[in-house]
Parts: sequence; structure tokens; C-alpha cells
Amino acid sequence: NLVKKIVFKFPDTALVISPKYDGLDYQRFAKTAQIAKMLKVRLAASAHPIMHHGSRRRLLDILTAIRNKSKIESLGLKASKNAERRMRSNFELEKIFSDYHQALNNSKIIAQSCKFSLDELQHDYPSEISNGAPPIKRLTRLTNEGLRWRYPEGIPNNVKKQVNHELKLIRKLNYSPYFLTVYDIVKFARSRDILCQGRGSAANSIVCFSLGITSVSPEIGTMVFERFVSEARNEPPDIDVDFEHERREEVIQYIYEKFGRHRTGLCATVVHYRKKRALREIGKAMGLSQNIIEKLSSELSGWIKLEKDETQLQKIGLNPLNNRLAQILKLVKELIGFPRHLSQHVGGFILTENRLDELVPIENATMKNRTVICWDKNDIDILGILKVDILSLGILTCIKKAFSLIYDFHGVQYTLATLPPEDTDVYEMLCNADTVGVFQVESRAQMNFLPRMQPRCFYDLVIEIAIVRPGPIQGNMVHPYLKRRTGKEKVTFPSSSIKTVLEKTLGIPLFQEQAMQIAIIGAGFTPEEADSLRRSLAAFKKTGTIRKFRDRFIKGMLKNGYKENFSKNCFSQIEGFGEYGFPESHAASFALLVYASAWLKKHYPGIFACSLLNSQPMGFYAPAQIIIDAQKHHVDVRPVCINNSQWNNTMEPSKNNSLALRIGFKQIKG
Repeated sequence: NLVKKIVFKFPDTALVISPKYDGLDYQRFAKTAQIAKMLKVRLAASAHPIMHHGSRRRLLDILTAIRNKSKIESLGLKASKNAERRMRSNFELEKIFSDYHQALNNSKIIAQSCKFSLDELQHDYPSEISNGAPPIKRLTRLTNEGLRWRYPEGIPNNVKKQVNHELKLIRKLNYSPYFLTVYDIVKFARSRDILCQGRGSAANSIVCFSLGITSVSPEIGTMVFERFVSEARNEPPDIDVDFEHERREEVIQYIYEKFGRHRTGLCATVVHYRKKRALREIGKAMGLSQNIIEKLSSELSGWIKLEKDETQLQKIGLNPLNNRLAQILKLVKELIGFPRHLSQHVGGFILTENRLDELVPIENATMKNRTVICWDKNDIDILGILKVDILSLGILTCIKKAFSLIYDFHGVQYTLATLPPEDTDVYEMLCNADTVGVFQVESRAQMNFLPRMQPRCFYDLVIEIAIVRPGPIQGNMVHPYLKRRTGKEKVTFPSSSIKTVLEKTLGIPLFQEQAMQIAIIGAGFTPEEADSLRRSLAAFKKTGTIRKFRDRFIKGMLKNGYKENFSKNCFSQIEGFGEYGFPESHAASFALLVYASAWLKKHYPGIFACSLLNSQPMGFYAPAQIIIDAQKHHVDVRPVCINNSQWNNTMEPSKNNSLALRIGFKQIKG
């Protein structure tokens, strides 16, 4: 009866015969053919493959065991009966469906009629038309108003020229609705007194700066708007906005409310297996004890090849002749890179003018009041679909709480944009590595580096954030930079064209933008090749495709007269970016938060400590360490008091017109 209803509604329906390879296939085929004849519908045929090759059967059974949370020996009937459900050649299909040639032909006809291409997908971004005004007209008006706000003493000529260039390109590529959406979201956040800060490539744009999306002026760095929006790259801009981590959900629910659940959804992230997770899950399914799994896992990251290495196994007390162990390592190698599950993206929203569910299915997330689509964030980028990233940062919560306390007790209203710039006392504190709780520079590695780096201006902070990372360290760029900065080594450039790219970083490539420019200027990459290189950086952990550019890059550099050592160092550093590289635009946005948190720590240490404690969990340090550090900075810290404490940590008047930090009930354990 169900089939009859389907056929009535969809007259082009076909019934498929497919083998289960259990000895009953011919009877099943005959019965299905009889139903098709009775309903007067076509019969189609499929091998029903779930493996590309029969050798994957062991992996199939392992995945089944992992999915069912059972050991391989306990799978029973859930295990694959054989290795036959695999891709088949035409010859094999003819043999399987020898009595049903027409069914095979019908499958070919159906396949040939499926001419859909992903290029045909049409993503209609919300028009953002307000009071009948075209989006570009509204964007231009808001940008000009913002410029007058940002430059009260007069807009510099270079800024006027740049903003005209940006607006012209935005108009040409029809991206004005996108900028207006982000502006509206930021405007909503500010109306609710939620602190936010745009980062990423948005810091390359004076339009974003004038709209208040970012507080970092593009004039600070060597950034260019084309890194953000480029006609040649033919891809959408990417604006990431960070909000207070305790209040981001308000912004997320506003977006759902404004556009409707049928027009918006968070995109997904496909989580892939890596070495340790693959070992843990396969080891458990294969019956290894937790102790052995832990031993192997601790050694695994240092193994170059995932094969039975007798020396390595003996080193951790395992028998290299054990066949099951060899089989596990072989399966782990097969599973690496395999998709494990679909997860919710941290904050990438897809928005549409019409129904999103006509483009891709929308489903409920595990988290309450969240709806998601099933496409991966990387697929969204490749399809050219605009994505608005609504992210969160704990330090923004801390800074906002500190600003509120300063206003409550001192009557001074601060924002990220109005903090006194280039405070020498703040830089002195940073040079002394007095940075417990300061955003991005509170780690031991940063504390060791700050006295050597001696940051004295905002751009020094931009470099500081980017340089203490595996990318520059692996590329052997840190020590040469320090030697040049301290005058121990002469600043040289291999050519005048490279000088324009590397002058601000003393001839050492530290940022992704510089790496891309070197690839084009130095190695002769086309814009398309440079774009492929850039994309491979984002996918390095998953696919390792960046290595294929090595020979092309080094040959190009040598051909253009650069030394081999410089060429190899450049590529080594680019390769390091694949895991932890920092774009200059990200570093500039984060540098503002470094400065803001350092300024608060220097001038209001008690309020800063109180805000940090009330924003936990975040950062490197436990509450006890934050309290000890506050006491070192002469903050009067008062214990929990049944009469004076509140749930949160608070500030209260102390002697000599100062403030004391009162510990709140939230700090009590048990």
C-alpha cells in the first residue's frame, strides 16, 4: 500500500533489486520484479556497495564494533557476512543480474539523467533592503557616518581613497547585504551592552572599521583589502566576530529570531580520525587493555610510520611478534583521515533570503534551541556560500566586566576604542613579563619571550602574538628576527620586491599574508596557485596537501635568483602555518585585546583580578594563582564572608580611597 501511494505521487518511481549475498537473492529479485510488474513501474538494479574494495571488510567490522560500543568478538550477526558488498565492474554486474538486463539498463538511464552539478546551487543571501533603499546606498551612508565618528579631526586622504576602493569592489561583487547583516548583529549586541570585536580578515577593511565591526584600523599593518575581498579569488568575504562567551547565546537566538528557523542554521564540522583517537577506539574494539592503549598512545605521536616497529614496541614493553598488535596498527593507519562524526560548527551561520531547507536539510542540534545543517564548513567555502561567524572569547567577558566595575566605582566609561593608546607603563609591564591573566601572552613560552622581544608599541604586540607559535619556530624564524631586532644581525632583503613584503618584520616572514605574497612575488605563483596554497594551509591537518607545493615553490624561488637556504626556510615556515599559522589580520585583532587586558591589569589590578575570577573558566591560571598575583600587585584581598560576600567576587571600598577584592561564594568548593 505504501509503494502504491509513492507511485501515485511520483509516477517516475523505480523499484531497485540489490543483492544481500546471503543465498536468497534470486528469490528476492523475483518477488521485487513481480511487485514492479503489478504496479507498472520500472525495475532498476544496484550492487548496493558499502565498500570500495573487499579488503576494507575488516575496517567495516571495526567501524561497526565502534558504533555499537562492543568488542569485535561480540559483534555476532551485526558483523558483515562477507566482503561482497563492494563496488562492481560492468562485467560483474552483468553476471549478478544475468536475468535482469533491463533493470541494469534502467539504472544506467537513471544515472545518465542525474546531471545535477553543485555549481547549479543558488544561494540567495538576505537582501537587507530597508525602507526601499538599495543595500549599497545604505552601506555607503553608514560607512561615511562611521568615518566621521572614527576620524573626528578629519578623514585622511589615504583613508578616503581606500574606502572608495572598498565600496566600489563591494558594489561590483554585490556583497553589501553581507556587511549590513554583520553590522546589524554587532549593533544588536551593543544595544544589549554585549562587548564584541571583529577579527580575521575583517581587520583588513576600513568599511568594517568605520561600521564598528572591528576596533583595529587597517592602517596599523601591511594588510590589503584584497586579502579580505578579492575579485580574482571569486570567494565570499569572511568576517569573524567574537562576543562575550557568557552572552553569545543571546546573539545566536537573535539571529534565529530575525531570519526565522527556515532561513538560517549553523553549519557543521566533519570530525576526522587522527592517530590517537583511531588507536583508542580500535584498541578498545580489538580487546586491548586500557593500560596498553595508554602506553601506545603516549608513544604514537613520535612515530613516523604507523607500522609494526619492533624497537619502538620493545621500548614500551610490548611483544613485536604479537599478530593482533600488528593488525591493530595496520587498521589504525587505514582509519586515519576517515570521517568519524558530524559536529556543530563553533558559530558559522548560513543565512538565506528564501527557504534554507530547500537548499539543504535543517535538523535540531543536541543543544537546546539550536538548529543546524549537515554541510561541513569547508564545503560551504568551496560552494561560495556566505557564512557569518558568531564566535566567543572569554577575555571579552572579562574586559566587559572590568569596564563595568570601573564605571561603577570611578565613573569613567571605557570601550576598546577609547582606551588610552600606547601607554609606556603598560609596555614596561609587558617587557617584565608581568602577564598573569593577560590575553594571549600569559603562557610560559610568552613570558620567556617578552623580555627578549621588549615590545614598545602596538605593532610589536602584533608580532609577539604571531611569532611564538610552531609555524615560525619550525621555520627557524624566531632567532633571526630577535638578532635583527636587537641589532646583532644586519637587516637584509633578497630583493626590493621582497622588501615591500617583509620590511615591517625585518626581512623575516611571520604572517600568512606575507607567505602568500612571497609565493606570488618570489616563486612566481599565479593567483590561482597561491589560492590553492592558502586553501591547503587550512586543510593541512586533515589532508597534508601542502607538501605537493614544495618543489614548485623552491624551484620558482631559485629560478628568480633567491638562495636555496632562504627558499627552504620560507617554505618550512609556510608549512608550519598549516597547523598553527597566524594571519596578520588575526594577530592585529588579538593584539588589541592583549593591550586592553594589559592596560586593565596595570591600572586597575584589583578590578582586573575580580573580572578574571568572575569569567572563569578561562585562561591558564587557577583562581588561587590569580588571587596570589593580585596580592603581589598590592591588592587588598578579603576572604569569603557570610555577611559581605555575594555569589560573584566583588569590589568594596578600602582604606586610602582604594578598593578591596572580596572573594565570592562561587569560589567555594564542596
